[in-house]
Amino acid sequence: MQIGVGLFFTDYTMGAVEIAQALEARGFESLWAPEHSHIPTARNSPFPPGGDLPREYAECMDPFVVLAAAAAVTKKLKLGTGVCLVAQRDPIQTAKSVASIDNISRGRFLFGVGNGWNQEEMANHGTVDFKGRHKLARERIAAMKEIWGNEYASFDGDLVKFSELMAWPKPVQKPHPPIIVGGAFPFAAKRAIAYGDGWIPHATRQQYADVTEYLPEFHRMAREAGRDPASLPVTVWGANLTPDDMKRLRDKGVARAVIQLKTAGADEVLPVLDRFAPLISQVA
Repeated sequence: MQIGVGLFFTDYTMGAVEIAQALEARGFESLWAPEHSHIPTARNSPFPPGGDLPREYAECMDPFVVLAAAAAVTKKLKLGTGVCLVAQRDPIQTAKSVASIDNISRGRFLFGVGNGWNQEEMANHGTVDFKGRHKLARERIAAMKEIWGNEYASFDGDLVKFSELMAWPKPVQKPHPPIIVGGAFPFAAKRAIAYGDGWIPHATRQQYADVTEYLPEFHRMAREAGRDPASLPVTVWGANLTPDDMKRLRDKGVARAVIQLKTAGADEVLPVLDRFAPLISQVA
């Protein structure tokens, strides 16, 4: 099992360049940056974990910018969006961003995607009705695959349409960077099986006490859909993971654990990295 970290990058957190270098020096596998373009001040959508929405959701930087900075100062560290809100993004421009960072990193990009929970945020982007976001995201991902894989690409879906175009660069990874679908069981798991290359659930959510309880069912669903479970590695994300949790996740067959770091500066982030670094070789 690999270990990565996730951080809401803001103008008051440890910088992307510094944390990327610190992670690579300690042997961590990956760095993940979340995405929220903004948070509307009038919001009725409940925060999925419950409680108040943390301030960093409105203050985080663009994930492609910070990950590109991290890519420029590292050689092995993988770089992931955790997660990119594709229902809020133009697919042609996002396809270019993904391919560009995959080139800058020489094939180290992990395209974590999600369909979002904040109805008001989506509405400000002119997104279709909230209930239609899953279909929209699926079509946009399919459209991006067409752009990445073809010299001349076009798409004619119900919600996404564009005439024949040319767009470069193409991704270094073929046919494209891994598309790792974030969200809870069972619906996001089904989406991962339908069009993804992996699944990102949280370690705990209101829907379940322990996501690993659902891994056998996830693998059964994959086989029934004609997918090899080995082609759908599971990345478990958690804010309060302990070393014992890491070993348990490894024993359950989880491919990667991502530690959600506190939105803070180096004085608080580096001690956490030092605490988990010795565990890397133990769970690999």
